[in-house]
Amino acid sequence: MALEIERKFLVDAEKIAELDLLNGEKIVQGYLSIIPEKTVRVRTKNNHAYLTIKTKNIGIVRSEFEYEIPLADAQELLKLCPPYIIEKTRYKIEFESKVWELDIFSGRHEGLILAEVELTAANESIKIPDWIAKEVSDNEKYYNANLAFKEWSK
Repeated sequence: MALEIERKFLVDAEKIAELDLLNGEKIVQGYLSIIPEKTVRVRTKNNHAYLTIKTKNIGIVRSEFEYEIPLADAQELLKLCPPYIIEKTRYKIEFESKVWELDIFSGRHEGLILAEVELTAANESIKIPDWIAKEVSDNEKYYNANLAFKEWSK
């Protein structure tokens, strides 16, 4: 079992315009099950596919089980998910010895830009880049599983 410890932030769109965003990964993900105790997600990323099970957050910590699956299987599973699909392009940005994942959403969530950073401990101290607008780690509105079920609105 792996633990996922991450913080999530809204991003200032004007400030990321200054960043050199290269080699983004196109991600399409859908949810097969969402209940408070766990989510089951299928995701394609470039030419790879994954099935992921995540438990309920306790603060910024949760259990995560992720398995690579055949791309054709993921494409069939995604057909079971509409309209609960998320589309985004992910960019990795190194800042102060951490890799930040910057997600620029498209489709139903056009205009939403989030950044996540994984930590080694829940109380780990990090420097925040100047392109971060606001922390939303504790705001369930910004959980991908919840976004999948709603149109994006600011």
